[in-house]
Amino acid sequence: MEKYYTRACNFYYGSNSKKKISQKISLPLNGNSLISFDSIELITRKSKRIININKINKLPRNIKKKVFLDLKNIIKKKIFSKLKFGKVPILMGVLNATPDSFSDGGKFLNNKSANKQVKKLLNEGAIIIDLGGESTRPGAEEIDSKEEWKRIKLKLSNLSKRKCIISLDTRKSFIIKKSLPYKVSLINDVSGLSHDKDTIEVLKKSKIPFVIHHMRGTSKNMQTNPSYKNVLLDIYDFFEEKLKLIRKKNIKHNNIILDPGIGFGKNLKHNITLINKISIFHSLGFPIMLGLSRKKFIKDLTGVNDSKERIGGTISSCIYSSLQGVQILRVHDVNEVNQALKVFEKLQLNQ
Repeated sequence: MEKYYTRACNFYYGSNSKKKISQKISLPLNGNSLISFDSIELITRKSKRIININKINKLPRNIKKKVFLDLKNIIKKKIFSKLKFGKVPILMGVLNATPDSFSDGGKFLNNKSANKQVKKLLNEGAIIIDLGGESTRPGAEEIDSKEEWKRIKLKLSNLSKRKCIISLDTRKSFIIKKSLPYKVSLINDVSGLSHDKDTIEVLKKSKIPFVIHHMRGTSKNMQTNPSYKNVLLDIYDFFEEKLKLIRKKNIKHNNIILDPGIGFGKNLKHNITLINKISIFHSLGFPIMLGLSRKKFIKDLTGVNDSKERIGGTISSCIYSSLQGVQILRVHDVNEVNQALKVFEKLQLNQ
């Protein structure tokens, strides 16, 4: 039986969006009347077509039923733990306590420099601080749990004294268990909960919120000729299967975030497709996070090799994603992205 996927498209913004909703021309995205859509893209493995929302009732009964179930997830307000989603995406500031991260490796290994960076990120508008002690850049070697904990322990202790939401970027259940007394509010496991067989059980017992992140392969081999039958639908199916597994493991809460993993086992075409069609994942019913900051796809498009010089590409892709209702953006350059989003919001919403 052919499987159907529903992607919200043809968006309206600001007062124009509110007007279209009141006229029953469009539907709110994620319960936000400032972003709405009047059409869906109905996708299968063999075809795709755009359908106005007022013509969905004309679809065959079995397809119509699936679309209406998807629409229920697309239009509902997403509620997640301590986060409140508003007009613009929430910013997650990156704190890498590593010597070899692709963008800022070695800069924040020292506790003093790490504390200074945290203060800077929060002052610039970050709501979440994502602390990681192991690089997962392409080609990175795995480190043992004791070394990873050694890198982050004091930084985590200092973070726990601040008024911020702490996210822990780790693939290891040992690190998750050690971090629980430090007010960690989110686990960001880039392996999609696959690296460590004990991780799901630890998440279940602790009831801590977490990210389901897509990654093809391992850090060491993920960029070796990555291939998909259909990158958009393959990753959608991956999320569906992970969500089924989580429910089967008796994790009942909905404090789950989905991240399709830009740059994690994807080539340029894959990354562009995912960013371009990111709104498809709203039909799964959970908030979407994207890590676009300083990524290699920007180099591939612009030729800029130095990752620290990719701020322009980061900003443009962040704004594009915000136009499709992405709720969380993981970034290094919080000040620049925050400024851009705030200015763009005013220009866009005051139409």
